[in-house]
Amino acid sequence: MNHAPQIKIPATYMRGGTSKGVFFNIDDLPKEAQVAGPIRDAILLRVIGSPDPYGKHTDGMGGGTSSTSKIVILSKSTQTDHDVDYLFGQVAIDKAFVDWSGNCGNLTAAVGSFAISNGLIDEKNIPQNGHATVRIWQANIQKTILAEIPITDGEVQETGDFELDGVIFPAAEVEVAFVNPVDGDEAMFPTGNLVDELDIPNIGKLKATMITAGIPTIFVNAEDIHYTGTESQDNINNDAKALTMFETIRAHGAVRMGLIKHIDEAANRQHTPKVAFVSTPKNYTSSSGKNIESSNIDLLVRALSMGKLHHAMMGTAAVAIGTAAAIPGTLVNLAAGGSEKKSVSFGHPSGTLKVGAETEQTNNQWTVKKVTMSRSARVLMEGNVRIPSQQ
Repeated sequence: MNHAPQIKIPATYMRGGTSKGVFFNIDDLPKEAQVAGPIRDAILLRVIGSPDPYGKHTDGMGGGTSSTSKIVILSKSTQTDHDVDYLFGQVAIDKAFVDWSGNCGNLTAAVGSFAISNGLIDEKNIPQNGHATVRIWQANIQKTILAEIPITDGEVQETGDFELDGVIFPAAEVEVAFVNPVDGDEAMFPTGNLVDELDIPNIGKLKATMITAGIPTIFVNAEDIHYTGTESQDNINNDAKALTMFETIRAHGAVRMGLIKHIDEAANRQHTPKVAFVSTPKNYTSSSGKNIESSNIDLLVRALSMGKLHHAMMGTAAVAIGTAAAIPGTLVNLAAGGSEKKSVSFGHPSGTLKVGAETEQTNNQWTVKKVTMSRSARVLMEGNVRIPSQQ
């Protein structure tokens, strides 16, 4: 019996924001994986350890959650006025599927650090001390992101005292700015409405704000689906009926947004759109046991990713939250008290997050110029991943 030998692929395992992923320089991938296609997907699935019906990723680098089942491929940018091209793959846990339809805002915080440390950034753009501005081209969604990377003695500084809810240890602060997350020729609100009504079988009529900023996201009111907005992961993820309901909402919203033509197609587009529910501020206890006071937040948001309630908040969904909160009349804005807002602090299962958005209205059309938030990032391990030969 022939046994395929293992191959080694240079890689870096990094935390970015509240996510973790395996980072590759595209030139280090096997030749056949340097281009998009089934061979690349098969290799990356094996790196993560998917599909895994046990949901543990025991035989790979994944962690059995949407936050840790991620791949990043970086290269020197082919775009004018950018430093690095960033391609993100969300790997399904129990299916042989890599979703390339969206971005990971959390891992964006680690892109600049990796790019600098791996020689993808021109040395003249890296100060001896201070901050290096890394101009990132997000290849999945064709958008610009700016990351301010702290530099000490010419090297990326990863340690610091910045605390991010959802991450237990402090680290250096990385400010991330999503520039023009919705192009002028795109529709921020695909239906043309700030609030729509979805008529969903076995659920009924639901008000929804559907927005494309950051990542396509469907927002509904917590009370309309019999929640308070203070729910923990266990409240949702241990309830199969609830997960089915959210997936049904997501599928019907995706059709209304024009992302798919039929609800059956949602199963093959797991990463987008996201579905989230919002509520007015309330006191609650975070997953770490910290008491969150309603007076310290503007609203509550709970969001699902890859069919499960996220333990904190996806960075791209935070872009959608910040943008929608800044626009009077959306469900997010109304949950935050109404009126125009330049920034909001919202409560999520792990704590709180502040996000700012610069929006403007011209000829009854809303645009967003920039959305900013602070994250952190750190190298966890670097060297080689090993997988059996794909021959």
